[in-house]
Amino acid sequence: MLDDAGLQALREAALLSPDNLPLRRHLAGLLLEKGYLAEAETEYRAALMLAPKDVDLTTGLAEVFVRQSAHGSALAALEPFLASPGYPPRLGVIAARALLGEGDPGRAAYRYHEAVSRDPSVGDPGLAARLALPPLQAPAASHPAAAPTGSPYGTPPPAAPPYGTAAYGTAAPHSGAPGGGEVERSGVTFADVAGMEAVKEALRVKLLLPLQQPELFAAFGKRAGGGVLLYGPPGAGKTHLARAAAGELGASFVNVGLADILDMYIGSSERNLRATFELARRSRPCVLFFDEVDALAARRSDMRQAHNRQLVNQFLAELDGVDQNANEGVLVLAATNVPWYIDVAFRRPGRLDRPVFVPPPDTAARAAILRILCRDKPLAEMDFDAVARITEHFVGADLKGVVDRAVEAKLHQSISAGRPIPLTTADMVAAARSTKPTAVREWMSTARNYVMHANESGAWDELMPWIKGNRW
Repeated sequence: MLDDAGLQALREAALLSPDNLPLRRHLAGLLLEKGYLAEAETEYRAALMLAPKDVDLTTGLAEVFVRQSAHGSALAALEPFLASPGYPPRLGVIAARALLGEGDPGRAAYRYHEAVSRDPSVGDPGLAARLALPPLQAPAASHPAAAPTGSPYGTPPPAAPPYGTAAYGTAAPHSGAPGGGEVERSGVTFADVAGMEAVKEALRVKLLLPLQQPELFAAFGKRAGGGVLLYGPPGAGKTHLARAAAGELGASFVNVGLADILDMYIGSSERNLRATFELARRSRPCVLFFDEVDALAARRSDMRQAHNRQLVNQFLAELDGVDQNANEGVLVLAATNVPWYIDVAFRRPGRLDRPVFVPPPDTAARAAILRILCRDKPLAEMDFDAVARITEHFVGADLKGVVDRAVEAKLHQSISAGRPIPLTTADMVAAARSTKPTAVREWMSTARNYVMHANESGAWDELMPWIKGNRW
């Protein structure tokens, strides 16, 4: 349920009038403006079903994708329009953000400058600062429409050197400003996270309360900031938890992807990482989230290349900060499916010193997750507990798949009937019985090996009850 009563009323009106394109367009734009990204995506998709070639709707959906860090999806949506000259300038700016998120600052700079030259009002000073290219410089364009003849930005430069150039120690110039991720506001809170009360309480004590009650924590010499490592099986909700922590606090949220950091040129990845931390420090209070952090923080003893170890060293240095207050107000959350591959130095106090296991949901949590997933769908009387009982070993992502499968089956019936037919318990049960859990068994099997045979330090004691108390 949306907190905004006006938006909720518009959504209900859209449900009653699903073919009202102006209403859906207006609602989608308001949801995007208010930061309800998941709901905005749903409305934009529904509107595009009515007007598949509408450029404004496509641009809105692409902006939703960019703000969710789904940069590849944004570019895929925009590609048909980018191929034609004269596309709306706002679309070009959204494409520039997506290209920068995909690690292509050259094409991003061209798209941005081309769009702003046609309509200065769409300019984004923050994006321009991150691109940091001379005004008349045009990067190489791989798209046929990216560098039209007579472009005011000159002739595109030659293609970048091959990947192997940097591997032999030659640091090529880095086009565009280093760093990645965009500052956003999360539209979810812990109320949108079903179950996992122990995990939420750990995040409150470690990250949220020092900012919410600074005087009390200062009396004990505790500062606001720090790091938590979320680990567990894929799809258990680690990324959702990170967004909810930012929403609970009302803080800025920076979701850092691998493309925002990793670069083919020696030294560039370290600069990107430093710039990302600087962005978070300028936006404090801020939740800085690193997903799949094992790719950036792997054990140095396993690395063959010196520059890979330098990236880990830079990460550790940024977590420490230049002084004890450098990262105050910056809450670092990192998530991984393979915590045993992360360098042990990250577990030192003051860094990612609090590993928190994000477990598969139990029966009650699965029922709560299903309620949240179905709250915006037409329902008959639904027994979520019955569905939860037959979805043992399902994580949140698996349950979303169950709901999606049930909805797809119901849509076929609704199309034939010419009206929405509510979901029933039988629909959900049928979808659950035809779906298998994806990864929990395999993950627990791997975890058992580490808990039972490679736990001399006691790092994985938290997993012991799960390994011994469940049959995987």
